[in-house]
Amino acid sequence: MRWEDREESLNIEDRRDNLDGYASNSGGGGRPSLGAIMFLWPIIRPLLGTRFGWIIIAVGAIFYFGGFNQLSNISGKVGTKSHIDRKLDDRKARFIATVLRDTEVVWSDIFREHGARYPKPTLVLYRGATSSGCGHASSQMGPFYCPADQRVYLDLGFFDELAKRYHASGDFAEAYVLAHEIGHHVQNLQGTLDKVQRLKQHARGQRAENQLQVKVELQADCYAGVWANRAERRFKMLEEGDIEEALNAASSIGDDTLQKQAQGYVVPDSFTHGTSAQRVYWFKRGFESGDIRSCNTGI
Repeated sequence: MRWEDREESLNIEDRRDNLDGYASNSGGGGRPSLGAIMFLWPIIRPLLGTRFGWIIIAVGAIFYFGGFNQLSNISGKVGTKSHIDRKLDDRKARFIATVLRDTEVVWSDIFREHGARYPKPTLVLYRGATSSGCGHASSQMGPFYCPADQRVYLDLGFFDELAKRYHASGDFAEAYVLAHEIGHHVQNLQGTLDKVQRLKQHARGQRAENQLQVKVELQADCYAGVWANRAERRFKMLEEGDIEEALNAASSIGDDTLQKQAQGYVVPDSFTHGTSAQRVYWFKRGFESGDIRSCNTGI
């Protein structure tokens, strides 16, 4: 995907420094990470009760802010995450900010064509865990959209797992993931999410609720395809193999594929996102048409 030197979105809330995990590229001078502080607290706490202890703390602070930072070494060992190359992580953050800007331009155009305004969502980048308007967010949850605060939450580590665990690597596979979550924002603006929530309240059993959710997810896949179509027309950003990367990602995270990998068999009544074939179909449908009217999944 061609994305270098293009405009990035300003609607980014970067919380990646809230937890430790970055490989240090400097000798010190920054703030100690939360993980390092938690690790050292049993040592620091007794020192607070004595004058000599305060002297030790003061000397340590002088050494730390003078550039002799041992906390970076400690935090990398005790954190919940392994070392992360900050330069590579920042590059990935710039990429995803560029994709977000593309979605803003495309969806603003589409809404304008239908006589409406597109309120832009905020993308929250984090590592490990954070809070959201929909409750606690952690890396294990994967990317998600929260309608309560109109934010997309994304732990950049998900892309590493997408490549290693699900064999769905590539920058456009990552772009598809974000475009899918932005699709949920569009659904929220359209009133679709509220409508489905009301339908779920009257659904007969979990199976019926799951079927409704599948329709929501497949429509978001279709919206991701619409975005890809319109973004290519606007920015000429697609390279050979990009669409295949998106289709591979859609296939790799289908409910049937994930269940086969996890337990060796599938339980269709428990599907919440759709099969691999369905996800591929709806992304392709949106990409080939470039028209949101083609994304009627029966909601």
